[in-house]
Amino acid sequence: MAQSNVLARYRKWLVWALLVGIVAYGGLAMWSDSKKVGHELSVFNWAFFVPVILLTLANYALRCIKWIYLLGRLNAQISNRNAIRIFLAGLAMTISPAKAGELLKPYLVSKRSNVSMATATSALVAERLTDIIAIVCLTALSLAAIGGAKSGNHEIQLAIIGGCVLIGLLILAHERSSLALIALCGKIPVVGRIAPKLEELYRGMRSCLAPVPFLITTLLSVVAWAFECFGYYYVFKAMGIDASLAMATFIYATGTVVGGLLAIFPGGVGPAEGSMIGLCKSMLGLSASKAMTSALMVRLATLWLGVLIGAFVLLRMSDLLEDTDLEQLEQTGTA
Repeated sequence: MAQSNVLARYRKWLVWALLVGIVAYGGLAMWSDSKKVGHELSVFNWAFFVPVILLTLANYALRCIKWIYLLGRLNAQISNRNAIRIFLAGLAMTISPAKAGELLKPYLVSKRSNVSMATATSALVAERLTDIIAIVCLTALSLAAIGGAKSGNHEIQLAIIGGCVLIGLLILAHERSSLALIALCGKIPVVGRIAPKLEELYRGMRSCLAPVPFLITTLLSVVAWAFECFGYYYVFKAMGIDASLAMATFIYATGTVVGGLLAIFPGGVGPAEGSMIGLCKSMLGLSASKAMTSALMVRLATLWLGVLIGAFVLLRMSDLLEDTDLEQLEQTGTA
């Protein structure tokens, strides 16, 4: 099928995401008193919203540089222009169920370069993994800065997530063990047919996450996500809320993690905001309306801005989408 298949599927995802957003935000607004939320928006200092947007754009820019760098590690013969367009279009796919639509990125790379879908997917996995590590690092640093009773019992949850990431990295680093696990998968009925692709994916990830590339991409991720945390700090300033940068970082990073873990909701809409609202109330002592407004504004400047940019790029890349079939993509990703 042609370009229309991709756009038709994306429109369905967009409508679904908007419906979920309307229900989630509407429910949260009613719970926190919609009149009070309206008042908070009316007194919001929009001058502070400009740096929030600029910091989000800086986040996208650094993550795009990381994407191009990872494709370079795979020796993917694709122009920077097309790599940038594919990255930006991927922002629109964050609203797809469980972010499955983000497979469009490696799929388009494989169609427009010399690398396979499995190899290109390793760049996506490495991109996401370093994002997770960066957010965990920011959460840990901000939690250490907050300290005391305000930190609550979040150290345990953070340690569990960090431990899982560390175990994954150790397995990835030990080639013999990893290949043995893949070989074991090859003996399992049905699953065995994807063993060759898993090995291809693994070798690509080893290239993307070798020591030096790992340090470079993780550093880029930490700075990129710190920008968005800084943006949340400016949202608080726009509302006249006295919150430290460490507190803003912890609340935003935690909300991002929760939204990511519950990715079955498009863009993490609902769980991410709910987590931020809960933390704003418990750690900053904010009213429900103030907490709701702050979460709404930062998500508008991060998630929904990205969806808007991604949709705009997606609608203007007919040359890359030609003959692209999302049903075929889903089959390719699971075959």
